[in-house]
Amino acid sequence: MRKAGASIPPEFEGRLEASLLKKAQDYEAEKTRFGFISSIFGNIVTIVFIFGGLLNIYNSWIVSLNKSFIISGWIFFLFLTYGGELLSIPFGLYKIFKIENKYGFNTMTSRLWMSDFIKSLLISTAILSLSVFAGFWLIQWSPNYWWFLVWGFFFMFSIFIMYVSPYVIEPLFHKFTPIEDESLKDRIITLANKAGIHASRILRIDASKRSKHTNAYFTGIGKTKRIVLYDTLLKSMSHGEILSVLAHEMGHWKRKHLLKTIAAFEVFSFIALYLCFRVIQSDFLSTLFHISANTLFAKFVILAFLASIFSLPLSPLMNFFMRRYERQADRASYEFTRDSENMVSALIKLSKENLSNLYPHPLYVALHYSHPPVLERIRYLKGLINSPVPERVGGV
Repeated sequence: MRKAGASIPPEFEGRLEASLLKKAQDYEAEKTRFGFISSIFGNIVTIVFIFGGLLNIYNSWIVSLNKSFIISGWIFFLFLTYGGELLSIPFGLYKIFKIENKYGFNTMTSRLWMSDFIKSLLISTAILSLSVFAGFWLIQWSPNYWWFLVWGFFFMFSIFIMYVSPYVIEPLFHKFTPIEDESLKDRIITLANKAGIHASRILRIDASKRSKHTNAYFTGIGKTKRIVLYDTLLKSMSHGEILSVLAHEMGHWKRKHLLKTIAAFEVFSFIALYLCFRVIQSDFLSTLFHISANTLFAKFVILAFLASIFSLPLSPLMNFFMRRYERQADRASYEFTRDSENMVSALIKLSKENLSNLYPHPLYVALHYSHPPVLERIRYLKGLINSPVPERVGGV
């Protein structure tokens, strides 16, 4: 970034000051350093917990409580989750109230942070408890086929959460109100109809209570689909730019990117659970990691640790497909609106407002980026101006 990013790219000439580019680079550098520190700390805690004997001590303590299989599993993972949340608090506070404050993004008060934290903890406790009770009951009920039953349960449960989240979970953190601009609303409805999308509501979210970052998204599935616009986005962008951003999101829906991602995840989960079932049939893991009390809970923790290592090569592959999806959505935005200039303008504004890195290293992009770099996206969109547009836009 420092080697290549000293000059303003042609795409941003006249729209980006050198001082803002320097600020964006400083923001990226500070986030990266902080990411290194928090990642190293997390890895050290994990290694010490698993290889330093703490997992064995914790597991033996759970066994000493002499509770039932399901209750023991619930206590095991509940306390483990609380421990992780407790360790993450200092890093979360530093990121929000130090880094985000320093660069003018944070608008959250300490009182609001505490409220969000308590709500998140209660929600995660409820979801974890339901998942653990159901999962371990299925394991106990069907020792030979639990892997298939657990996979089916979590698949259905995730769909259920996607349905209820817009009505139950999201309103606990944000206030959603219908957009007041009738002209914009009519244009959004027209665009959605053109894309073959029926969204139940078009809403404004009070994102500025927590951050000055801008965004827009779809939420829910089926009849619960809704279009959500950040209030920060509505303030900073023109109607044409907002429509282009929404057309991009509609492109994801039209191309069935969410459905494809869910399908890939479920196939991977199905295979992983079956392999998990096969591995835990023996005492190999307990012996290898010196676990004195041979419990299923400890084996699951060890398997999760090993899975995080063996699945590393899948992350760049998944990011490759995510970047491909984003490119397809950018093309869909142009095909829906026949206007790439507003999308380019919106990307430039989003980059400036979010202090995005304009010069990421190609290798880092390949390994970690779920979106193509903004300059690549802008050049791709400008190249679409003279490309043929399908007669029937709904077929993209």
